Parts: sequence; C-alpha cells; structure tokens
Amino acid sequence: MTDSILCGLIGTGIGASLTPPMHEAEGARQGMRYVYKIVDLDVLGLAVADLPRLLRSAHDLGFRGLNITHPCKQAVIEHLDDLSPEASRLGAVNTVLFDGGRAIGHNTDWSGFGRNFDRGLGGVALDRVVQLGAGGAGAAVAYAVLTRGVREFTVVDADLARATALRDKLTVLFPGAAVGSATPDELPRLLAAADGLVHATPVGMATHPGTAFDPALLRPDLWVAEVVYRPIETELVLRARALGAPTLTGAGMAVFQAVDAFRIFTGVEPDAERMLAHMTALIEAEKVAV
Repeated sequence: MTDSILCGLIGTGIGASLTPPMHEAEGARQGMRYVYKIVDLDVLGLAVADLPRLLRSAHDLGFRGLNITHPCKQAVIEHLDDLSPEASRLGAVNTVLFDGGRAIGHNTDWSGFGRNFDRGLGGVALDRVVQLGAGGAGAAVAYAVLTRGVREFTVVDADLARATALRDKLTVLFPGAAVGSATPDELPRLLAAADGLVHATPVGMATHPGTAFDPALLRPDLWVAEVVYRPIETELVLRARALGAPTLTGAGMAVFQAVDAFRIFTGVEPDAERMLAHMTALIEAEKVAV
C-alpha cells in the first residue's frame, strides 16, 4: 500500500461534483490510500481573492494536487510557479500539481475532450466546424478540436466580444486554420454548411433544460459533440441521434480530464474505461434517487 495521496477540488457550487468519488474509487482500485476533498468557496464563505491562501494551505497540509474549476481557472495562474505548455497557451488551469515545493499548472480539459472526441467521433469530416459557446470550457474544447486539423472553425456566442476574443486567441495558436466569430442569429447559415457542431454552453444541463438553438437546424450528416454530461443524454444529443447523426456525449470529457489529472497527481495510469463506467453508474444512481 502506498503512502496517502491527498488531492482536492477548488471552485464554487461544487458540493455535488462526481470528481471525488471517481478519483477515490480509482485510487482504491490501484492500491492507494487516496483522499479527495471538496473546497467549495461558497460553503466556506471564501472568494477568488482567497486563492493564494488556499494554495499555500494545501501545499503545507501535504496535498499532492488540486483540480480547479469555475471561477478560478484563470485567476489561479498568477499564483503558480510554472505552467504546462497547453495551460500557458490556453490561459486556463484546471489541475495544479505540488512538486518539489513548486505549484505547476496543467490543463486537462482540452486533452479530456480530445480523447473523448477521438474515441467517439474519430474519422468524421472536419472541414467546417461550428462551436456554440465561448466561455467556461470553450477555449479548451476549441483548442482540442483545432488540433485535430479543422480547416474552418467558427466560434458562436451571444456575447460577440467574448467570441471574438476567443477567435483572436485561436487564430494565433492555429495560423493554418480560418477561425471566425459570430452570434447565434447566424447559426442557420453556418450550420447549413458545417460538418459538425460542438456545443459548449450550459443549456441542456438538468438545471438549464432544453437546447441552445432550434433543433430543426440539425441534419443526419451534421455530427454533434456535447460538453454537458449531467444528464449524459441531453435533449440536443437525443434530437441529433433521432435523425441518425453521429453524436458524442459529454461524459467522456468529464472522465478523461479526470483520468489525465489522476495521472498527473499519482504518476500512475488509471483505467479510463473503469472510471467511465463508474461515473455513468453514479449519474444513473442520481436519476433513480430523484
């Protein structure tokens, strides 16, 4: 049995996160004493401004690492000693490793989505892709998709300034791709010519039901990749699947970002399929409980 491994998650409104049971169960399967704690800023009466103190306390208490979620993914960067190349390019951190007295930021959102995409939509056409949503995980998801060789990529968001800011960042990172920005009123035109759609808004979550646009714009030959994973099958996924379109749920992204974080924290390769099965079971149990 290894020494204890202590990790945690910092963010707001994260009391119902499935990340702790995913990490702890896989740690146990790997023969580790693995403890994963929730640090909910709302519950503790803390704010983003308290991040420096929280990072110091976690380090002093022997935490191996921390996952970072909303609203801290960008704010945490200035308090770290180093960044992985991807975290530096994206300007966002969701995983912090304490190593040799240093706090090193990583981003596994992009790699988690990328692995999920390759697993579920590998081989789909990538000439023209539209992404709806430029906030939250939008930058990481867009980065992952563009690394797959997209020729034309359009970021759509109700906040055009936010979409344009992401467009400008992606244009620098991917000079070989034509990256554009638009508002949702342009979706009919954009989707009519697109090979695929990436959905990266909160719409479709249990607390935000429905779809972020008129599902009549879906087509059998328009693949759809979802970021929302609770529920696993959102209305968007169900509507696209009913047409016979290739679809990807957000469950894999949630699991594979945790897979990559687990590897960073422990140096051990977790069983990704086992973690995916576990998270699916947890979500199904939630449905039964409700």
